[in-house]
Amino acid sequence: MGRVRTKTVKKSSRVVIERYYSRMTLDFHTNKKILEEVAIIPSKRLRNKIAGFSTHLMKRIQRGPVRGISLKLQEEERERRMDFVPDESAIKTDVIEVDKETIDMLAALGMADLPGVIKQADPPASMPTYPKPSGGFAARRL
Repeated sequence: MGRVRTKTVKKSSRVVIERYYSRMTLDFHTNKKILEEVAIIPSKRLRNKIAGFSTHLMKRIQRGPVRGISLKLQEEERERRMDFVPDESAIKTDVIEVDKETIDMLAALGMADLPGVIKQADPPASMPTYPKPSGGFAARRL
């Protein structure tokens, strides 16, 4: 079974990663030595737990942003994604093909003359009809 990590371990790991991200690695033993240098931790057992969770978080950070950790790198990446404007819109509204029923509804609403709305070339094929169940298992259900 898994172990429970206390709030102390989680919070201190996040703080250490935010402050010393450039020094932290994906190796537990290296992170343990870094923690020994940069933080005053009362026991070896607690230090090892913090180092282990810090290593776990560092591996998660490699895959993507982690909740609760604010890194300059993550913020820059997020801003870059938010500011990105595509060359061509994914939604093309030059020509919108609709069926006859939709054109009738638009006409009823007084919007029959919308630009770019045209009727589809051919109506869609009718749905195939399937035979009804013949009294097998489905007929016995209550």
